[in-house]
Amino acid sequence: MTDSTESSSATRTPSQTRTPDFFIVGHAKSGTTALYEMLRRHPQIFMPELKETQFFARELHPRAQPSLRHPETLEQYISLFKDAKPEQRAGEASPSYIRSLTAAKRIRELRSDARIIVILREPASFLRSLHMELLQDHVETETDLGKAIALSEVRREDDFPIQQPVYAERVRYVEQLRRFHAEFPPEQVLVLIYEDFRSDNEGSVRRVLRFLDVDDTVAIEVMQANPTVRVRSPRMYELVRSLYLGEGRVGRAAKAAIKALMPRRLRRKAHTTVRRRLLFGQPRDPDEELMLELRRRFQAEVVALSEYLDRDLVTLWGYDRVV
Repeated sequence: MTDSTESSSATRTPSQTRTPDFFIVGHAKSGTTALYEMLRRHPQIFMPELKETQFFARELHPRAQPSLRHPETLEQYISLFKDAKPEQRAGEASPSYIRSLTAAKRIRELRSDARIIVILREPASFLRSLHMELLQDHVETETDLGKAIALSEVRREDDFPIQQPVYAERVRYVEQLRRFHAEFPPEQVLVLIYEDFRSDNEGSVRRVLRFLDVDDTVAIEVMQANPTVRVRSPRMYELVRSLYLGEGRVGRAAKAAIKALMPRRLRRKAHTTVRRRLLFGQPRDPDEELMLELRRRFQAEVVALSEYLDRDLVTLWGYDRVV
């Protein structure tokens, strides 16, 4: 999807066609899934079943195959919002938009009046949580966070494919915010801090509701979605995944045998049980020495972000104690 194509497609959009009024653009592992789940339960808000349409950041997902789940055309994308009622605010949540170099511009070309929601998290804890999710999603293979970050620098220098994780680029918060502020006025961009969201979940959601101009007095079901987990054994995880998807000759044969012997409901239950009990566990305690090293590395970014947002995140995130 090129900028010129997106712009001309947006121009051809009929005035009566529903397009999103707001976008949750990121970050991952910072409460975006929980916010999506809570907002979509509000009677004045419509959000499609598909979280992370990735439509405006396709350059970050080159491996994704064209499908009904991930829209490839503007018509497919708009169809996700066809059930939104006239009185509802329509929105979507794709955390990859925040790190896309072009998503902000593409969104503005479609909806210049769109409202943008960003959630930022303390960099070291964000990267630790992100690393565990990338392991779970088979994007990362190095289980040691410090080594994974070091390898990501090599990937960047060697011009690896863009989908490979380069961790330091994920926490260039000021640069990311500037891309959206270059396309949208300040009153259309709401920046939340993850730690505020965790400590006062309900209050943060009501702030979002006011930002979206919907009723902020409705009952809110506080929830935690997409919690961070640790992959116990990457090799075992890959084996179970291959069997479940029927990959390879052995995997296809095993899946066929299981399918013949076990009803679909029981297969799903068994797969869920295996994942929960054998493949995933509670995250280990963080390596405090590594965390301190990361905070030293990203201290200048936190100082710059504090000045940019006119909020003392240095103290909130404990960077005033980093020496």
